[in-house]
Amino acid sequence: MKVTLFATCIVDLFQGNVGKATVELLERLGCEIEFPESQVCCGQPSYNSGYVNETKDAMKKMIDTFIDAEYVVSPSGSCAYMFHEYQHIFKGDPVWEPKAKKLAEKTYELTQFIVDVLKVEDVGARFDATVTYHTSCHMTRLLGVKEAPMTLLKNVKGLKFTELPGKEQCCGFGGTFAVKMAQISEQMVDEKVLHVEETGAEYLIGADAACLMNIGGRIERQGKPIKVMHIAEVLNSR
Repeated sequence: MKVTLFATCIVDLFQGNVGKATVELLERLGCEIEFPESQVCCGQPSYNSGYVNETKDAMKKMIDTFIDAEYVVSPSGSCAYMFHEYQHIFKGDPVWEPKAKKLAEKTYELTQFIVDVLKVEDVGARFDATVTYHTSCHMTRLLGVKEAPMTLLKNVKGLKFTELPGKEQCCGFGGTFAVKMAQISEQMVDEKVLHVEETGAEYLIGADAACLMNIGGRIERQGKPIKVMHIAEVLNSR
């Protein structure tokens, strides 16, 4: 099975280890990975800031980049959802709406792809630690992926899971929201960190690199001993 990796900006620029873990995990599960170097930003930050028309060129670039992919897989629920949003943005466009719809039909978040397409619920991982899990907004509310990460984590040997209080609450990142509304964002992420502390977990796990960057940055600034890891890294642990 051929999988084309949609790495995302955050992974490419700041969290290359997440991209590496994603590739190694999928290869171990029998996938052949392709990585088109022409991929750019999916356009989500500018689109969510209201610059719809200005973002369309980047969207068209991404549609063309992945046009021949069999499956598109991303280690980010938020960015994977953006590919699904394209079809609505280009609604009524005789050229780009059909292309965007085709892209949406073959785009998956990593855990969603493993569970729903590969039909794998145990990837053979081992991770001896107590963890909690952050459910990111776009991945759960918009993409609708809720059970897949939990299913995979449940089958990781040695992993002890503890539920995160207020898990449905936003971490305060929201792309440019964290920049435009910094003081509100700070209060939101402080509350999230407080809830993580309440669990007593050694690790906070998530499936959206941007959320983890935001929460992890706040944890580090506050000098907390909690470590932050992407779910791809946990599932790739042996």
